[in-house]
Amino acid sequence: MKTKSFLETKSDTPAEEQTAPRQRPSALEQAGGTEGVVYSALPALAFVVANSAGGMRVAVIAALSVAVAIGVLRMVRKESVQPAIGGVFGVAVAAGIVWFTGSAKDYFLIGIWASLAGAIAFLASVLVRWPLAGVLWNVATGKGSIWRADKRSRLYYDVATLVLAAVFGARFAVQQYFYETDQVGSLGAAKIAMGFPLLALALLVVAWAARNSNKRLKVIGLLPAKHG
Repeated sequence: MKTKSFLETKSDTPAEEQTAPRQRPSALEQAGGTEGVVYSALPALAFVVANSAGGMRVAVIAALSVAVAIGVLRMVRKESVQPAIGGVFGVAVAAGIVWFTGSAKDYFLIGIWASLAGAIAFLASVLVRWPLAGVLWNVATGKGSIWRADKRSRLYYDVATLVLAAVFGARFAVQQYFYETDQVGSLGAAKIAMGFPLLALALLVVAWAARNSNKRLKVIGLLPAKHG
């Protein structure tokens, strides 16, 4: 009975299995999965609950304690601590502002103005014909700026960028209203509800734009067929 050589056996493996590209992690996976999204919301939730129960100082301590505890838990479980470090830093800065101003609502101040900055940046990028959704996606995937040579591709990314601008703009408008009316509890709820869930929807639009742009670029010969 003739046995197959190693090369013959390897050649029997379907080509798509040998050359299957490694899939890029989704936005949810990059955030640490569902667990990571929950972790990111816990310090704000702890702040709001503690502020209602024990006042501003208790709230600051609670938010910092939760952020540090999440970091320690990730270390113990040998998970990536990078998101936790960023979380602790963000909470520490927000807590420092609250401690300095003496106003609990200022815990959310950085996020509010960051949302406004994001909305302006995304909108401005469309106006100058460099939609950020296309720039960031194609830099991340190594395709450079070839997509800008096609008007339809730019239109796809214009739509995705405007959706992102709308998400950040909505965050600013809603949270700024609650900030001006001193509704700390509503601020916390808005921060959580309008955080990753809204961003995930916007990223689906970015993925739609990228997929349609890639198909278009292949059709007109600007992108080799081997690219995804």
